[in-house]
Amino acid sequence: MLILSRKMGESICLPGTNTTITIHRTSGGRVSLAIDAPREVAIVRGELMPIEPSSPIHLDAFQPHPVSSKPR
Repeated sequence: MLILSRKMGESICLPGTNTTITIHRTSGGRVSLAIDAPREVAIVRGELMPIEPSSPIHLDAFQPHPVSSKPR
């Protein structure tokens, strides 16, 4: 496991996947991440991953959600 320290606005790049993770915001004990990746790259929260490490991930199970440009 690699542990990195980043400040707000700083990024981590994942070569070979054309993916960049940027620290978007911090508030209390929470961190918001902005992930810029091609559509082919599956991004799944850790708690949604299969329990058994040998279980395959079926990308068709993760349907993309429409992106809204409306402010929250």
